[in-house]
Amino acid sequence: MPITTLTRRHLILIAGVAAIARPAFAAEPFIHIVKDRNCGCCTAWVDVLQAEGFTVTTEDSLGTLLMRYKSDNGIPQDMISCHTGRIDQYMLEGHVPPSDIRRLLVERPDAIGLAVPGMPYGSPGMGPESEREAYDVFLIRRNGTTEFFSRYEAA
Repeated sequence: MPITTLTRRHLILIAGVAAIARPAFAAEPFIHIVKDRNCGCCTAWVDVLQAEGFTVTTEDSLGTLLMRYKSDNGIPQDMISCHTGRIDQYMLEGHVPPSDIRRLLVERPDAIGLAVPGMPYGSPGMGPESEREAYDVFLIRRNGTTEFFSRYEAA
């Protein structure tokens, strides 16, 4: 049986094929969440994201430090909620549904990210979806303006 020696050319070819094929098999990017350590709904949102297949890391922050983090990352004051996440180059403010996060990553708009301002009942991590109040998900543009990204009607 002949012994095959891998040459530099073979290794480069293998690395190139692996780099091209990787996105099709790669796990979703991880989400890093900055939150208040005492917030139960933040933990519930993390649980929802993990159940949907996202890898999540968290960092505890408090009061003005958390608000400064939001501001420094372009979250407008009227879009603020209780926790802030980052996935790839995008920010996620509040209880953004996993389906909207995936859509954001597919469409890749030139934007800061998504926000669900306030804490709408029935949004992910905020009570049963079967009792959901209507809420909107906003796209935050780089110039600070916002526009509707998706709408969830009351259940």
